[in-house]
Amino acid sequence: MSLKILLADDHVVVRQGLRALLEQAGLTIVGEASDGHEAVQLARELRPNAAVLDLAMPRLNGLDAAREIMQASPRTATILLTLYTEDHHVLAALRAGVSAYVVKTQAVDELVHAIKEASRGAVYLSPSVSRAAVQAYLDKAELPKDPLTAREREVLQLVAEGKTTKEIADILSVSPKTAESHRGRIMEKLGIHNTAGLVRYSIRHGLIEP
Repeated sequence: MSLKILLADDHVVVRQGLRALLEQAGLTIVGEASDGHEAVQLARELRPNAAVLDLAMPRLNGLDAAREIMQASPRTATILLTLYTEDHHVLAALRAGVSAYVVKTQAVDELVHAIKEASRGAVYLSPSVSRAAVQAYLDKAELPKDPLTAREREVLQLVAEGKTTKEIADILSVSPKTAESHRGRIMEKLGIHNTAGLVRYSIRHGLIEP
C-alpha cells in the first residue's frame, strides 16, 4: 500500500514540484498546507503516514508544527525539509522528536528514502548534517533553555511577521487583550522592548527567514 503523505510549504511552486516528484516515486499525496497551522489541522483530519514540513513557514514554523502534529496524530512521522544545517536547529529537531531532518540541497531520492525510513519508525538525518550535532544529541548535550512557551513562540513569530494584535488574536482564536498580554510577557522574558528586536531574535532562532 502506498504511503500517504502531507506536504507543507508556503511556496506553491515548491509544493507542486514535490508532489510531482513524490508521486513519481510511488507515494500518495493526501493533502497540502501553506502554513504550519493548516498542516496541523490537516494532519489531525487525514492521519497521513508522514508529514513533510518546511522549517520556515508563516503563522507556525515547521518545528512547532511538528510538535503539534506529534500530539494530534502520533502515528504520523514528521520530516523537516530545510536549508538550515546549523547544529542548534538539528539539535532542536532531534530533541523535539522529529523523525527526519532533510536538507533541501539533497536529491529527491534522499527525501523519498527519509520518508520511508521515518514511516517505519526510524530516524533519518541528511549526510550533510554536522556529525558534531548528532554526537551532541547522543551525548545528551543540553540546549540553551527556551524561555518561551509554545504559545508564546507562536505569538512571537506572528509579531515578527508584522501581524497586528487583532490579527494575532483572530489567528489564535483569543481576545486582543490576551494576545497583547502574551506579547508583553515575551518582551519581559527576552528583555527586548521593541518590535525590531523581536524580529532579530526570531531570525536568529529560525522562527522566520531573513
